[in-house]
Amino acid sequence: MRAVLQRAARASVAVGGETVASFDRQGIVALVGVTHDDGPAEAATIARKIADLRILDGEASVTDASAPVIVVSQFTLYGDARKGRRPTWIAAAPGPVAEPLVDAVVADLRGRGLEVGTGVFGADMDVSLVNDGPMTIVLDTANA
Repeated sequence: MRAVLQRAARASVAVGGETVASFDRQGIVALVGVTHDDGPAEAATIARKIADLRILDGEASVTDASAPVIVVSQFTLYGDARKGRRPTWIAAAPGPVAEPLVDAVVADLRGRGLEVGTGVFGADMDVSLVNDGPMTIVLDTANA
């Protein structure tokens, strides 16, 4: 499982022109991708990292600061563009495998009492954010 975490001063996700998630104070936008052999353990690892990494102001974590999180499913994190001009997506898990694992990340974060918004799985989304810092962290459970 992969995640790209971006610390943001504000962020929103819209689908079809309707805002489905937003925050207007420092928080994290987490783009989450799933590959074929991921399971509940990888989802738990990603959720723990999102909650506990000390990447907010004052070296606080999302948990420490009660900061908001927006989780957006992002199969393109498993795109492979090493050959040619067109990426391949064969390393990305199909929706029926990926969606429950992204949902597990969200459920884990909410279970920690965090404020979590989401995109809409499989939808064409407009993700907007003001990158704060900038601070961007790439997580990959294959390298954990």
